[in-house]
Amino acid sequence: MKIKNQNTIPSKYLLLIVVVVCGILLGAERFMDGGPLSWVANYTIIPMQKGISYVGTWMSDLTDNFATLKDLQKENEELQERIDTLTIDNTRLRQEQYELERLQELYKLDQNYADYEKVGAHVIANNGTNWFSSFTIDKGSNDGIRKDMNVLAGSGLVGIVTDVGPDYAQVRSIIDDGSNVSGMVLSTSDLCMVRGDLQLMEDGRIRFEKLPNNDNEIEVGEQVVTSHISSTYLQGLFIGYISEISVDSNNLTRSGYITPAVDFSKLQEVLVITTTKQDLTNQDEGSEGE
Repeated sequence: MKIKNQNTIPSKYLLLIVVVVCGILLGAERFMDGGPLSWVANYTIIPMQKGISYVGTWMSDLTDNFATLKDLQKENEELQERIDTLTIDNTRLRQEQYELERLQELYKLDQNYADYEKVGAHVIANNGTNWFSSFTIDKGSNDGIRKDMNVLAGSGLVGIVTDVGPDYAQVRSIIDDGSNVSGMVLSTSDLCMVRGDLQLMEDGRIRFEKLPNNDNEIEVGEQVVTSHISSTYLQGLFIGYISEISVDSNNLTRSGYITPAVDFSKLQEVLVITTTKQDLTNQDEGSEGE
């Protein structure tokens, strides 16, 4: 036996409800512009349309922004490439400018000692310290380099060639602990001995000693050059400026310090004088013999 569902609304009541609702809508039409459908649309369809329009606009803006972002990324990459190129060019120009300045210094140095024939060379190795107390150049016997040739850089004397190979040569600088150079105060012609000292180079100085304590007044700033009595160094090569001077305890001599004419921490190019002191001595002896 089937039992009727008590919750089921009879069809006649449903029809009645529909008629009542339609009547209400028709009645509301008199008080609202556009009728009941317009009223329902105002609260249902139109908000939905606004939402859909907003989402569409947002999606369109997002697409435009994405396209703009891609353009910006591409432009940024192009700008970065230009920056990299300009950075490389700027670095190259600075290197060339620095090299030009060094070459100009060498040219000026060459002109200062125009009486001597010289060969330019690059420093290719040093003794592994911060100071070029000894180093190797890229010119050797194949280029006319011989032992005891004097070496110049910066504004004056660097050192002397101590060993020669076919395509290289070893140079001992005047700051080396084993270096002794006969010097002369340019203004008075008084002689002194200039000795290398790597510890002193930490303060940018080298030592001089055995300068006669005579009536010649010598002040800070006086120039010291190589003397005529040196057995290996040519006369008149600029060594540096006196930075400090005092009378020794024996009251017979004076000693002090010299600021070198060369920066021994940054040697890159040098000039090698291809005439040795022995060559000049031999020439003088030959002239006297004639």
